[in-house]
Amino acid sequence: MNPVIGITPSINEDSHTYFVNIDNMNAIVQSGGTPIILPLIASTNNINQIADMIDGLYLTGGNDIDPTLFNEEPHPKLGRINPARDEYEIALTKKMIEQNKPVLGVCRGSQILNIALGGTMYQDIYSQKEGELLQHQQNAPADHSSHYIHVAENSLLSRLVGKDKIKVNSRHHQANDKLGSALTVSGTASDGVIEAIEGDSETFVLGLQWHPENLINKGDESSKNIYAGFIQACKSK
Repeated sequence: MNPVIGITPSINEDSHTYFVNIDNMNAIVQSGGTPIILPLIASTNNINQIADMIDGLYLTGGNDIDPTLFNEEPHPKLGRINPARDEYEIALTKKMIEQNKPVLGVCRGSQILNIALGGTMYQDIYSQKEGELLQHQQNAPADHSSHYIHVAENSLLSRLVGKDKIKVNSRHHQANDKLGSALTVSGTASDGVIEAIEGDSETFVLGLQWHPENLINKGDESSKNIYAGFIQACKSK
């Protein structure tokens, strides 16, 4: 039986709807998982029931994140936030990690993972991070790999992709800064922006600043291997 993967959706507050980019669904299905879109209801009973029901958690991209969650006030370049989504995802991420269940976060999902474990982030890398930066909001199709990242030796990411350097796409103005507990950096861009973080236990916990869901549909081997590793880890739970 395929493992059940809970996928966190974005929220359109104007139309009162949840939505998930179909590339996220396809990436899970293609890799051997059964995706379900989760309801963003942050009650304790709901969180516990969802965590018990799913085999793995997939945190997708989306809106900016409320900076008060990591003891900062809003920067002028902070985009639109959705507090209900933030609250739900952080609570569910904590519960999944407590249960030693796999977590994969992409873009915003990587930052949620870090904040859930006590980390901080840049609200806007272009105005808050020192030095000249790469173009992290690429002017190219979503499935175009626009810059390289360096992969840390002996990391989970390294074992998955089998390389010390991979090419990724890039659509973000925020990024992780100080890491939360039990997390390490496993990938960085040439300008020092953190591109991948992971847990230091045997449980699959991985956050990626890019969007592998767009690349897997184009046949990108590194993306295929990342999702395959995630689904394989979920099968053992």
